[in-house]
Amino acid sequence: MPVVDGIVVPLWRNKPYHTMKRSFLLLLASMAVASAMQAQIYNPTRELWPRQVPGAKEPKAAHVSREGRDNTYYYDKVTNPTIEVFKPEQAKANGRAVVVCPGGAYAVLAYNKEGQEIAQWLNGLGYAAYVLAYRVPGNREGALQDAQRAIRLVRAEGYKTVGIMGFSAGASLSCRAATRYTVQTYAPQDEKDTLSCRPDFAGLIYPAYLDEGPDGTLTPELMVTRETPPIFIFGTQDDVKYSGPSSLTITDAMRRANAPVELHYLPRGGHGYGMRQGAGLIWPGLYEKWLFSVK
Repeated sequence: MPVVDGIVVPLWRNKPYHTMKRSFLLLLASMAVASAMQAQIYNPTRELWPRQVPGAKEPKAAHVSREGRDNTYYYDKVTNPTIEVFKPEQAKANGRAVVVCPGGAYAVLAYNKEGQEIAQWLNGLGYAAYVLAYRVPGNREGALQDAQRAIRLVRAEGYKTVGIMGFSAGASLSCRAATRYTVQTYAPQDEKDTLSCRPDFAGLIYPAYLDEGPDGTLTPELMVTRETPPIFIFGTQDDVKYSGPSSLTITDAMRRANAPVELHYLPRGGHGYGMRQGAGLIWPGLYEKWLFSVK
């Protein structure tokens, strides 16, 4: 079947003229509705790096995507990092923005479940949201460069308050951005790189990889001080490989540094739920209350 503007159009076969005419009119009406819907939901996507991507070993290319189970869409490979822009209704806009980092073990990105769906929810709270497609697979250094650059690009749009949040590896990345903002990870590209990459707050939802120090201590690269921005953490005890230990480790580091932190730690919930089920139905309300308390 041919496709017109994203609509699958059936071919007319063995139909009388009046049926063909009616079908054609219905097709035009459907195309008009689809075009209107596209205009309403269109979210511009912007490249992070105007020229060569720092440290790139291969040229920029389109993201490699696939559909997984449970209606989750993944990016398996990102060489040209982007941010997808989600703006709230003007009447709801509060002048604040959040960079959203999907998870996926630094190997893939669960882009719709832990990115787009979160951005749409944040829009409902009045926040602008920018979903970050950072470099994968296996490029933690590049991912941090992408996060720092994304914060600066969002700040360049005039937002005085810019936060970051993420899920699993995306939470790890958010924590790295919140604790390593004094480290210059790439050569400045333009005037936007004169702006601060320090997020004003960070949300870590079922975080991973924050306990990679000796005997499960804090990951050495994380530099937690009194100047670390406020952090919200949500994890569960039964997530024994990821958020169970990571949530407690980063909370203890924040406590010792006298940095503002809020931890919600449930006995059960697992990992990778986004906002879809289980613990995913609990954390958004808690995070929403915390967001509105952050100055």
